[in-house]
Amino acid sequence: MEVLLLIWEYIRNILTIILGVGGLFFLAVGVVGLYRLPDVYTRLHATTKCDTMGAGLVLLAVAFQSALPEAVKLIIIAGFIWVTNPTAAHVIAKAAWVTGFPPVKKFDHNYLKGESKK
Repeated sequence: MEVLLLIWEYIRNILTIILGVGGLFFLAVGVVGLYRLPDVYTRLHATTKCDTMGAGLVLLAVAFQSALPEAVKLIIIAGFIWVTNPTAAHVIAKAAWVTGFPPVKKFDHNYLKGESKK
């Protein structure tokens, strides 16, 4: 029985590391998308998708290391983020559209290299 507990502890630690690193990866990609993309709509898309996934994976990783009551709370928080983050992004995008922020019509790929024509 003690061997099974040690195996479960090992599997739980490996899953925590995988989920935590995956969550940090998605959060970092969201930051890069926020920094590199040209307009509010593409930036919202990048950050919303990546932040929702990144926060969910990090909270799930922490839930694996927590006791059952705390794990349930963390999963509820992750579900709340999963619902509210895209909703908030939709409201921000709609507000940007109503106030007149135009989307980029043609993307200049030299923009990413810092060589865009002005």
